[in-house]
This record gives sequence, C-alpha cells and structure tokens, in this order.
Amino acid sequence: MRRPSAGLHEALSIPVVSILLFGALAVAGCGGGGGASAFQGPPPGSPRPTPTPTPCRSCLAAEYLTPTANSYPYGIAAGPDGNVWFTEHAANKIGRITLGGTITEFPIPTANSIPMGITAGPDGNIWFVSINDFVDHVSRITPAGTITEFTAPAGSLPIAITTGPDGNLWFAENLGGKIGRMTTAGAVTEFPLPTSHPGLVDITAGPDGNLWFIEAIANKIGRITTAGSVTEFSIPSAGAAPGRIAAGPDGNLWFTEIAASKIAKITPAGAFTEFPVPTTGSNPLGITAGPGGNLWFVEGNGSMGKITTAGTVTEFAASAFGSNPIGITVGHDGNIWFTEGASNKIGKFVP
Repeated sequence: MRRPSAGLHEALSIPVVSILLFGALAVAGCGGGGGASAFQGPPPGSPRPTPTPTPCRSCLAAEYLTPTANSYPYGIAAGPDGNVWFTEHAANKIGRITLGGTITEFPIPTANSIPMGITAGPDGNIWFVSINDFVDHVSRITPAGTITEFTAPAGSLPIAITTGPDGNLWFAENLGGKIGRMTTAGAVTEFPLPTSHPGLVDITAGPDGNLWFIEAIANKIGRITTAGSVTEFSIPSAGAAPGRIAAGPDGNLWFTEIAASKIAKITPAGAFTEFPVPTTGSNPLGITAGPGGNLWFVEGNGSMGKITTAGTVTEFAASAFGSNPIGITVGHDGNIWFTEGASNKIGKFVP
C-alpha cells in the first residue's frame, strides 16, 4: 500500500510511531513485534460472552478479544448510541462493543480499505476514514451497522477524523498534507497548510471553536478555523514526535509526545507547557479527557497514564507489554476504553 508521509521514520527516529501511521501493516517494526494473537474467534459478527466484571478502582477491569483473529483494533470512539465503536485495521471491519462487552463487527464494503480514525458524527451516526490502495474514503456507519462510503480526495490518505463545531466532519490528510472538511452529504473542501509534507496524524475539535491538529514530521501543532484560516505553532522539544491531541477540561489542548515521553498542553493562544512522563521511554500514544477533570493516555509499554491539568502524572498497570495500545476514549459508563492492536483486544479501565 501507499506509505504515509515518506521519510517519517527517518524524521522521527522511533519505531513505535509506525503504530500511529501504519497500524498492523508495520507492527513488525514496533516493540510488540508482529505478535498478533493466536486466538481463533467465532465467525465474524458473533457476539462475545461478557466476562465476570472485576471490582476495582484505577485498574484494568476487563479485556475483550475481537471475534476476528488478527484484526488489529485501532481507532476508538464513544458512539451516540451508548456503545463504543472502533476500527479493525487489518480485518476491514468496524466493531461495536456494548458497555457489557458484547462485540459485533460490520464488514466495510470496499475490500482492504484499512480503516483508521473514527468519531461520533453530528448526525447521530459514526464516521471513519480509510486508506485503501486505490481509493480513500470518509465513511458513515449508522448505529444499526449500515455503511455508506464517500470518496476522499485522490492521494489524500485520510488518517484521522473529528466532528467540528460547524456540524461538518474534519479530517487530516497524511499524504495530501491538507485538512479536509466534509459535509454529512459528502461534499468535500480541502485547505492546504503553510508547511509542506507536515505528516498529519491527528485532529480534534478545540474548546475555542476551532480545529486543532498534529504535524508529526514538522513537529508542530496546527489550528484551523471553520473558515479555513491556518496557524502553526512549533513544539518546544525538538523531535518530540507528537502523536495524538485532545481538548482538555481546562480550555486548553493536550497532546502526547511519543519520542520525548511527555504530555504537553497548548493554550488557544499557542503557549506550550510540557510535562515528562515518569517512565523513561514510555512512548505515550492516545489521549482523551476523562473523569475527574483529568486527561488519560495510553503508553506504548502497555501502561495507562493520568495527568491532572496542573501537570501531575500518575501511571497504572494496564495491558501487557507488546499489546500496542493506541486509541483511547471515555465510554458513557465513565470508564476508559482503549484498543490493543497487537493483542486484538478492547480494554476497559476503571479510573
């Protein structure tokens, strides 16, 4: 397939970044190896039994194997229907998991579509992006599982998606180096960035009514208004390898720095503060605003992290080393849900 942002590995000099961009296609170059689970699940679409819940606080409560073996769950988002939805990078499916742990899978019409980011849409549906070899898509799936695919701009490689304050879908074009906007009817507008080949990897809606995104190769955080005006801010730490970004409860944007092993915040005005993660080489990846007014993040070493808005970081044992946790979200139950790419599991963490 087409590789996102040629030269990214050389620019970031860290294998774990391949998890963010290539998923299952490059996991052999990551710390977890190519070790997809040997679990042989039931036929696709079969629900899984709910395990006995483990009473705990600040601990891993449960892990749920995907019905399809070697599916490599990737992006994850809380859906408008009360369930949690995720992309199955290698299985070419969208997964839905109830808060009780029952998983249902929905095949994507385009073969080998390689679904990436996913988000709750403004229309009561779930939206996701995919990067097929020949045609990229921004797609919609209803809570009942009906999928509609809209063709993305040629050569764009959309890798992340979010819902904007304007009621449209906004996506980051990793190869195209542009920010795209799509209406719920499928009409697309693209906005070029000042920096060429920025290595876009994530995008989120900010508390200021703008969209904020990550430029991994350029080592910048970007802001785009709903009218398309772009401003870029350089990250203080050189070669930080920014990975994921989320709006915080304090009115700032928070993001992970994979290579620097830091969590950082940027104010809407563009001022940065960086906070080191206690564990050296933790490689923080996905991040989300969570319960208690804190931010929660997953680490490449399998741990779960919490950071207060004052910058105090606490780490917790979560999934096994080599499980490649990537995406993270908060479910309607107030728990933290995350994807374990190499383990083919969805994890639930009680904060």
